[in-house]
Amino acid sequence: MAVSRPTPTHLPSTPAEHPVYVIGAGPGGLAAAYALRARGIRAVVLEKSDAVGASWRRHYDRLHLHTTRRLSALPGLKIPRRFGRWVSRDDMVRYLEKYAEHHELEIVTGVRVHRVERTEDGTGWLLHASGGRELTGSAVVVATGYNHTPRIPDWPGREAYAGELLHAGTYRDAGPYAGRDVLVVGAGNTGAEIAVDLVEGGAARVRLAVRTVPHIVRRSTLGWPAQYTGVLVRRLPVRLVDGLSRQQARLSMPDLSARGLPRPDTGLYSRVRQGAIPVQDVGLLDAVRSGQVEVVAAVESFEAGKVVLADGSRIEPEAVIAATGYARGLEGLVGHLEVLDPRGRPVVRGGRTPKSAPGLYFTGYTNPISGMLRELARDAGRIAKGVAAHLGGRGR
Repeated sequence: MAVSRPTPTHLPSTPAEHPVYVIGAGPGGLAAAYALRARGIRAVVLEKSDAVGASWRRHYDRLHLHTTRRLSALPGLKIPRRFGRWVSRDDMVRYLEKYAEHHELEIVTGVRVHRVERTEDGTGWLLHASGGRELTGSAVVVATGYNHTPRIPDWPGREAYAGELLHAGTYRDAGPYAGRDVLVVGAGNTGAEIAVDLVEGGAARVRLAVRTVPHIVRRSTLGWPAQYTGVLVRRLPVRLVDGLSRQQARLSMPDLSARGLPRPDTGLYSRVRQGAIPVQDVGLLDAVRSGQVEVVAAVESFEAGKVVLADGSRIEPEAVIAATGYARGLEGLVGHLEVLDPRGRPVVRGGRTPKSAPGLYFTGYTNPISGMLRELARDAGRIAKGVAAHLGGRGR
C-alpha cells in the first residue's frame, strides 16, 4: 500500500486513544482523514481491502472521469496536469495512492467493520470489526462508497438462464465478447459506456435495454464541460433548470425517437433530484444513430433460455450485462441506529450528524449534478469542522 508511514500491525486499543475512525479508503474517506488531520484531530482509516481506492481498481478498463481534472481533486493535492482533462481509471488510482502518501494518512488495510454502535457510556462509538476486534472511537465517518453492493434485479427465471449473466461491476473490457450477441441492461452512464465499448471491441450485436429514457448531455460543448453547467445551476429552481435544459437539448441533441430513444418526458433536474444523473455522451448517440447499438424495451423476465422484454418480445443474447446499479449496503453497519431513510441512504451527510447519533458522519452517498468528487472534497472540510465542534475543539 502506497502510504508514507508503515501500516500498523495492530490497531490502537489503549483506553487513552480514541481516534476518529474513518470507514473506507476511497476518495471520500481519504479526503475526510486529511481534513481531520489538518485540524489536529487523529483519524484512522479502516479499509477492508488491501489497498486504497479498491472500488476504482475494479472499474472497467476504458473508464475516464466525466468530471474535469481540476474539479475532481481532493483537498490538499492537485491531480497532475499530465493526467489530462478527463482522468483515466488507472491514473485516478495512482492519484489516490499518492494522496495517502503525500498527506501521511494513517490507514489500516484488511479490516472490515461489521457494525457501529454507541459505547455503553454514550460518549463515543464502538466498532465491531473483523478478527473479533472492538475499537472505540470518539467519532466515526462512514465512507464505504456509493457503489458498494452490486444489485441485479430478481427477474423471474433468472436462476435458470443458461447464458452468461453478469453485473457491470465485473465487466472489464470487450475482449471476451468479440463476435458475440450481447444485451446491456440499464441506460445509465455505466450501461451506455459499456455498450459503446462492446461496439468498438467487435461484438457482433449490441442491444441496450431501457426502462426509463435517460437525459443525455454532451460531456463537453465547445470546450465547456457539462460539469461546469451543473455547478452553476444546482442552486437554481428546479422548474427553471428543467426548462433551460429542455431547450438546450432540442438545439444540440439529435432526435432518436425512430431508433427507440425518444426525448425524456420529465425534466432533467427533476430527475436529478430523484437520484438519476444525466448520461454524458461518450459515443452512445452516434452508436444508436448508426444502428450499432439497438435500443430495446426493459427486461421483464427470463424464460426458456430467452430474455422477455416489457413489450412482449423475446430475444436470445449470448450474454447479458446488468448495469443495474448498486445498493449502499449500510443496513447491517448502521441500520439499527435509525439514521437511514427508506431507500437505505443516510438521512444527513457532510458536516451534519443525526440527532439520534451525534458524532456519526457520512460522506459519498449522493451523486450530485455538480460531480461526486467535487462534493466529497467539500464535505471533507464540513465533516472536519463538525467533528471539531463535537469534540469541543480539542485535537486528538
